[in-house]
This record gives sequence, C-alpha cells and structure tokens, in this order.
Amino acid sequence: MISTAFFRACLCAAAPLALAMASPMVTAQDASAAAAKVGDVPTQLPVSARPRHYAIAVTPDAQKLSFAGKVAIEFDLLQSSGGITLNAADLDIIEASISPVQGKAIPLKVTIDADQQTATFAFPRVLPAGQYRLDIEYAGRINTQATGLFALDYDAEGQKKRALFTQFEAPDARRFFPGWDEPIYKATFDLTAIVPADQMAVSNMPVERRRELGNGMAEVRFAATPAMSTYLLFFGLGELERTSAMAGRTEVGIVTGKGNTDKAQYALKAAAELLPFYNDYFGIDYPLPKLDNIAGPGQSQFFSAMENWGAIFSFERVLLDDPKITTEADRQRIYVVLAHEMAHQWFGDLVTMAWWDDLWLNEGFASWMESKATAHFNPEWNAELDRVDGREAAMRLDAFATTHPVIQQISTVEQASQAFDAITYQKGEAVITMLEGFAGEAVWRNGIRQYMKDYAYQNTVTDNLWNAVEAAGAAGITRIAHDFTRQPGIPLIKVGKASCKAGKTEVPLTQGEFTRDRKGKEPLLWHVPVIAQIPGHKEARAIISGGAGTMTLEGCGPLVVNAGQSGYYRVQYDAKALSALRKQFAKLAPIDQLGLLADNFALGYAGDQPMAPALDLLSALPADAPPKLLGAVSDYLYSLYAAFDGDIRMQNRIAAFAAARLEPALQRLGFAPVADESSGDVILRGDLIVDLGAMGNATVLSAARERFAELEQDPAALDGPLRTSWLGVIARHASPAEWESLRAMATAAPSQMEKASLFALLGAAYDRALAQAALDLALTEEPGATNSAAIISRVSGRHPDMAVDFALAHLPQVEQLVDLPSRSRYIARLAAGSRDPSMPAKLETYAQRHLKPDARKPIEESVARMREGIVTRSRIAPAVAAWFARN
Repeated sequence: MISTAFFRACLCAAAPLALAMASPMVTAQDASAAAAKVGDVPTQLPVSARPRHYAIAVTPDAQKLSFAGKVAIEFDLLQSSGGITLNAADLDIIEASISPVQGKAIPLKVTIDADQQTATFAFPRVLPAGQYRLDIEYAGRINTQATGLFALDYDAEGQKKRALFTQFEAPDARRFFPGWDEPIYKATFDLTAIVPADQMAVSNMPVERRRELGNGMAEVRFAATPAMSTYLLFFGLGELERTSAMAGRTEVGIVTGKGNTDKAQYALKAAAELLPFYNDYFGIDYPLPKLDNIAGPGQSQFFSAMENWGAIFSFERVLLDDPKITTEADRQRIYVVLAHEMAHQWFGDLVTMAWWDDLWLNEGFASWMESKATAHFNPEWNAELDRVDGREAAMRLDAFATTHPVIQQISTVEQASQAFDAITYQKGEAVITMLEGFAGEAVWRNGIRQYMKDYAYQNTVTDNLWNAVEAAGAAGITRIAHDFTRQPGIPLIKVGKASCKAGKTEVPLTQGEFTRDRKGKEPLLWHVPVIAQIPGHKEARAIISGGAGTMTLEGCGPLVVNAGQSGYYRVQYDAKALSALRKQFAKLAPIDQLGLLADNFALGYAGDQPMAPALDLLSALPADAPPKLLGAVSDYLYSLYAAFDGDIRMQNRIAAFAAARLEPALQRLGFAPVADESSGDVILRGDLIVDLGAMGNATVLSAARERFAELEQDPAALDGPLRTSWLGVIARHASPAEWESLRAMATAAPSQMEKASLFALLGAAYDRALAQAALDLALTEEPGATNSAAIISRVSGRHPDMAVDFALAHLPQVEQLVDLPSRSRYIARLAAGSRDPSMPAKLETYAQRHLKPDARKPIEESVARMREGIVTRSRIAPAVAAWFARN
C-alpha cells in the first residue's frame, strides 16, 4: 500500500486471458507447511479453526449504499468445540448453518460483539474436530469513504456517476464478509457478484463465467484465487473500461472510468516493463494470469494505492497521466507508486507477514524495491537521491521518544491502522538499503530469491528473511538487523580528529544517539555499518559496535562519513572537518551533498550544534548545481520561511536571500517548458515557482497573475505541467475575486482529478477570511465526499489553529469526511504546524474525550513534536536572523 492518492462488462472486450498459461494455483492446503502457523503469532480470534476456502456471493445496491451477501466457508475445526468466532463489522447476520463434509446443515445461533468486531456462531452441541462448511447469509453497508466496500461519486459528460471499490487493509475485509480477517489465515477465494448488465466488474482473478439474468442484471463469477490473506481480496464495479498489454505470459491491464484509457497508457507501458524485471529479480514468475491496476476517482486520507493481488487499486491522481494538469513530478510518482504496488505482488501477496507486527516486511521492502526498479529503468531521474528524503521523513519521527521500532507490537485493530507510517515505510527502506550494502547486491538478491522460494503462499516473520540472507553468505547481518529493527531511534556517529600519515587517514568514531527530546539520557547502542571515504579514493567499511571504533582510509583530505548515504544514522563532524568539507562541498557527490545538508540542519534544529554550519553549506552550493540540489535549497529555505510565520522581518530576510540564490536558476530555466530539457529541469522549474511564489516573490507573483488573467479569454491558457504550480501561487495570495474564480473552475472542472486538485487549492489561501470560507465550503456537498477533508488539511498548512478549532467544533461532520483508519490521526495532522503553546493541551483534551487509549499515539507524537518545535523556534531565531543579516 502507498500510505497519505473497471474491469469489466465482458472479458471478451479485452484480449483473452489464457488461464492455462498461468502458474498452478496453490490452495490453502498446499501451503500448510507455512513458516508461521496459526497459534505461533498474535491473534484476536480463538485458535480453534482454520479456513480453507471462501465462496462469496454479493449483490450490491449502489444507490441504496447497501449490499446482500452469502458466504460458504470450508474450514478445519482443529479441536472439538461448541462454536467458532469470526471477524465481522457493520454486518447484519440473517442466518447461519454448519454442515459436516457429508451431512445435513445445522442452524446456528449468532452473537455479535460490535466493539470487538466479531460474530460468534454457537453450535447446538459440541462438534468433533474435522472438516466443515459454514454458510452465512448477511447484509452490509456501502461506505462513502475508502473503507470496506465503498462508493466513489464523480461527474462524467454532465452526469452523476457512482463506482464501487473495496479497501480491506488492514482489518476491513470483515466489513464485506464474515471470516478470519487476519493475515495468518490464508485461504482460497471465489467471488460471484450480481451486477447491472451494463457495468464492468473486476476482481483479483479473470471472469470465469458471465450469465445474463434479465431485468438489466448479470451474474459474474471470477476464477478462484490462490491461497492469500483476506486483506488482499478485491471487488470493483462501475461504468469502466480496460486497456491491456502482454508482459511475457501475463496480461497487464489498466481499468478506468469510460473515456480515460488514453490517460492510462503511460502506466500501462510502465507495468509491462516492470513485471519481467520483477520476475527476474525475485526468481519466481508472477503466478496469476493477469495483473490489473484499477483507477478510482477521489482520494483517501489513509492511502493512495493498494496492492490487492492481481487487482491493484489506485486513485486516479497516482495512476492517470492527464497532459492538461499532470506535472513531471506527478508522472514520476505514477511510475514509483506502480513500482511499489507491483513489488507487493511478491513481498506481501505471495509471501505475507504473519501478523501486523511485521508490516514492514510488506511496506519497507516494497519501498526499497520501488527505488531499485525506478533507478534501473529511469537513470536520468537520479532516483537514488530521493533516498535521503525518505530517510529524513523517518528520522523526523524517530528522533522523538514517541517513536516505535520497525518491528512493533500490534495488539488491536486501531494499532494496526496506525502502523502505516514513515517508520514502517521509509525507515524500513533505509535499513534494507543499509543491509544490502553490508551484504553486497548479489548475496542479498540470492537471499531474497531463496526466501521467496521457501515461503511462497505462506506467512513469515522477519527472522525468516535474515536467515535466508545469512545462508546466502551475509554472515553477521542478523545482529545488525536486530539492532535497527527491534529498537527505536537513530545512531549518531561523531567524527573525531583525523590524522593522516603515509597517504592513509585514521579517524576515531564514537556512537551516541540523535534525539530531539531524550537529551542527557543513556544512548542506545547499535552495531552500525559505516562507509567512509576521502573523495577520489576507495571507500572504507567498518562495524562500529560498543559505542566506539576507529577507521583507516586511503588518502588524505576532507572525510565523508556515510559516503553514498546508505546508512541509517546521523553524522556530526568537528568544526575543522566540517569547514574542510564546506570548502570542497561543490565537488562532493550530489547524494553526499544532500546527506550533509540533512544532517547539519537536523543537528542545528536539535541544538547539537549552531544553525550556521547548515546555512553555510546551503550557501556553498553553486548556482549551477544539479536540479535536485537546487530543489533542496528551495525546500530548506521555504521550510525556514514557514517556520517563522508571523515574524515578518525574519521572513523578509529569508525571502530576499531565496530570491538572490534561486531567481538566477529560474531565469535560466524560463517560465515555460523547453523542448528536450531534462526531467530534472522541468521539476525544478515547478518547485521554484511554487516555493518562491509562496514566499511572495514579486517576479513570480506577477507572472502568475498575468497567466491567470489569460484564462478569461482562453480557458486552456495554463494547460500543461505548470498549471497546478501557477494556480497554487494564485491560491495562496488570492483576492476574494480570484478565490471565487478558482472555485468556479473547480465546480466546472471536467474530470475528477482536476476537480480534486482545484478544490484543495481553495484551502491554501493566506487570507484568513478566505481560509474560513474554504472551511465552510468543506462541509457542503459542493466539493464531493472525498475532497472536503483535503480542503481542511490544506487550510491547516497556513492556519493550523483555525483548522483544528473548526474541525473540533464540527467533529461529527468532519469525521464523516475521513475514512475510518485515518480518524485517529487526522486532527493530529491538522495541528502539526501550530506554534500556539496552548495547542498541545487542546489536543490532549480532544484525545481523552474522543479517542480510546490505543488510538492516541498520533496525538502523542504530534504533541511531542509541537512542544519541541516551539522551543526550537525561539532558540534558533537569533542565530538564524544574524546569519541572514550577514548573508
């Protein structure tokens, strides 16, 4: 899953899918030798039964937002029992019965526990262990946010349309059918749906049979799936169409709303080239006969895309390429998201973590693989530089005492939903990158291949992977991996005074802990694999353990620790070493320049050193630095500008420095795309327009208003990759008339993608009255059910206190705009930018009144960062002001 972005009326409309060519389907019984078994891992259900096969039949009523369902579950009763308990949420059980393999059905009494999300089926007598079939008739609801079976409304050709999709991760398959809704309980599934005959239904597998029922209805039955976890089941329905291509013997397809297949061609081409690459890397061919990616209108606050096996679901904004509004950064994100979700078809779907404690086995590895695949096929994007941004996203959480280990203890449904964060994704990816560097690419890959082979169609725990990589030749990797996955936090490598003799440099290193709010406490210890280098010479490698060590390197000169930035740790140099690096900064590898900037800004914000060294490095980058480096300069300066919101004098100084440093690059690039320019330049142009515009740069603001005025005569005047950038500048500085013009554009937008983008921009207004108007608008039906939460979130970027107060004052209405897994974190995110000293207490009061104890962690994290941020701002303000006054 990417966390917070149809197929088919008739199979004959697309190229035939040759089931005979697919790899043999594996049943739940075949997978019985799983590495992790029921009873070995946490469970919320009695360990007395195990499902083998689900036969599900549903009849959705999209207009009434309800559905009727039947499920026949073949299962093993593992011990004599008087009943069984399944997961079920928001379902009305109409009747149920149990049948032995050969015997009459026995009616059952059902008890629902809504709080525990379970249904208990009581037998009239104790039944012996054996094989049984459980038949349940039930009814459920169709949600308006992305949870369980949900509806997405959109406009097409002037008409209101509604499509249905499912979202089951983490614990929401139980809203579609009663079952064992935990990842350890793998089973096979066949799904039948009674649907409008003029609509397309899509699921994990191809359509096996379609039968016209009359009265405008049809019955669609899908082929049985291989053994898989419940959260990977998928169903979609609507006025959809499909475009496809062959990738080896697998048909890859993109399913969209009618009329959008032209926007799907970029993603289709990417999917067709990625699938053979993954087949080769993992050493196991993708086993299903088809792999679809289904585009849904709207958005979620919880996720952008979901890796359902054979039927990936993605919101349109991360799948469709619309030349009218898609930026180059958007196009690259389409590729990255697709690479992530397709990697899950192996890491997560074929081999699945046994319990949510090991969610990172899914998400960290898919994030790491997305980077590897993207870099392989698109070297000109310099995707490896993005590793630093990912690492920083994780470290922003990991530097606080409220963090958690990569492998964390999950006990409840709510905790499972909260586990989808930067520690699971980005820290997971960073740790894997570091371990791959320790093992070597070939050894690491061999270990991954063996892991896939050994545990296909089964469930695992993290140590199964370390054992496989160790067996492939990476001795000692488990010790390092345990340190970085079983305990939280960030190692801090301090570089001592280096000495150089006879062409070799010797440097002492000590290991502490980088933290924002655990100062003075005993640091944790890690086995840290360190790579260091004198630029121009061979890398040196060492494991720093016990808190200290010494490295010997070839050559003399400025020393870079964490060369290549594959390590998950911060580096602090003494003043002399850092000064030497600053003098050579322009000659360092771009990824090391980014790493040094990140470390030194973090150290400055944390109070471990002054802010001046970080700002000096920023200033040392030449005007002709690579686009991603100049983009980083722009980001750091805008972040500082935003941090001092309300301090006009400070903001003016930062904005003036930004103009001096960045306007030359923007003048060189120009305000319009140029033929044959690099993708890096295209993205940089947009970034500079956005950031300089946000800082009120007169040149950019004037250019934006000129272009906005052209829309009166030519509605297509801004079409292209800069449309959103220019409109974003207008939105921030909008007058009432300009804001109303943007609102009219949003209402009239011809596509759901464009509508969502424009409505969100209305919340970006700096003017408080317009921000309030945006908040009021969010509670109306005008934006659409899935767009309103994004408007409120956008207001919080400039007016966090206003957004929080508004959300709390209208909490019941706002909660209906947010999908269930996001509700515990939504208010915390709105408050993230607040600098009001009273906000932490306000959040804590909200949590105590409205959230159960297991749902309060996002609030605790936000409060910790907020309190530290308030202190940090006052501490660094004088030094930052003095630096900008000098520069």
